[in-house]
Amino acid sequence: MLAYLQFVPLFTAFFVALILLVVMTPLAHQFGLVDQPTARKRHAGIVPLTGGVAIFMAVLVASVATDVWMKNDPLFFTASAFVVLLGMLDDRFDLSAKGRLMCQFGVAAIMAWSAQNYITSLGNIFGTGEVLLDLGGYFFTIICVVGVINAFNMIDGIDGLAGGMSLVILLTVAGFLIFTGNGASIMEPLIIVAAIVPFLAFNLSWKGFKGNKIFMGDAGSMFVGLTIVWLLVDHTQGGSAAFRPITAVWLVGLPLMDMAAIMYRRARKGQSMLKPDRQHLHNIFMRAGLSSRKSLVAILCLGACYCLIGILGEVYQVPEAVMFYSFIGLLIIYSLVIQHIWSVLRFIKRFSS
Repeated sequence: MLAYLQFVPLFTAFFVALILLVVMTPLAHQFGLVDQPTARKRHAGIVPLTGGVAIFMAVLVASVATDVWMKNDPLFFTASAFVVLLGMLDDRFDLSAKGRLMCQFGVAAIMAWSAQNYITSLGNIFGTGEVLLDLGGYFFTIICVVGVINAFNMIDGIDGLAGGMSLVILLTVAGFLIFTGNGASIMEPLIIVAAIVPFLAFNLSWKGFKGNKIFMGDAGSMFVGLTIVWLLVDHTQGGSAAFRPITAVWLVGLPLMDMAAIMYRRARKGQSMLKPDRQHLHNIFMRAGLSSRKSLVAILCLGACYCLIGILGEVYQVPEAVMFYSFIGLLIIYSLVIQHIWSVLRFIKRFSS
C-alpha cells in the first residue's frame, strides 16, 4: 500500500477543500446558493450549499497540481463539472425533475460513450454463465449511472449522511484495490475521501467547526454519486477487475434500496417517483424517536453491513448467482418493510414494552 500511497495529493485535496469551504461561504449568500428552512427542511438558519462545489474543486486542483489523475481523467472531470453545475443550478433555481433527469442522462453518456467506461459483463449472476452485454452495455451503464446519482441525491437528507456513506463505500473500494493487486489505483478513491473529510467537519459541527454549518447540496451529492459509480464500473470490468459486478451492487446497496422502495411507494400512490418527501430511511429513524446523530450512526452502520456482505462474498468467492438472488430477496423484504414501516414499529414497541 505504501508504495502507491502519495501524501502530497491527499494533503492538497484536504487543505484546498478546507480553504474553499471557508472562502465560499460569503459567496454562497451573495449568489443565493443557500438552503432556507421549510416544512420539509427543518434545519436551523440559512445554510450555504457550497460543500459539493468545494469538494469537486479540491479534487480537481489536487489532481492537476500533483499529477495524480484518474483513468480517463479529462472526461471524468468534464462529466463531473457538468453534474456539479447541474447541481448548483438546481440548488439555486430548483429545476424540474424531468429537466434534471435529462441532464443526468447526458452526463452518464459522457462516461459510457465518450470515456468508454461502461459495463460489458454482469458476471455469472443468473448461474447460467457469464452475462455479456455487448452494445447494450452502453445503455445499461447510462441507466445505472443515473440511478446511482439519484440514489445519493435522495439519501442526502440529514447531516453527514451522503458524505459518510460515500466514505464507507470509497474506503471499501480502496481496500479491494489494495488486496487484489490494483494498488496503483488507490489514489482514486482516497483523494475523494481527503476532500470529503473537511466538509464533514463543517457539516457535523465537529469541535472547532461549530457555528459554520455547510451543506453538500445537490452539486455534492450528485458529484459523489457520479464518482462512486465511475469507480465501480471501472474496477469491475476487464481482465484487471478488482472485484465482481455483483459486489459493486452490494457496496451501493443501501442507497439503491432506499431509492427503489421510495419510488415504488410513490408509484403505488400515483405520485411522481421523483417528487421529494419525508419518507426516506433517515426520516423513518427520526420519526421512530432517534436523534439526527443517532440516525446517522445507525444508517452508516447499516450501509457498512452491506459493504461487509460484498467483502465476504468476494473473499470467500460466494457464487455470483447466490449474491444476486440474495440481493433481490433483501430488496423485496426491504421494500415490504418500508411500505408497512409504521405497523412494524408499533409491533416492535408493543413487543419491547
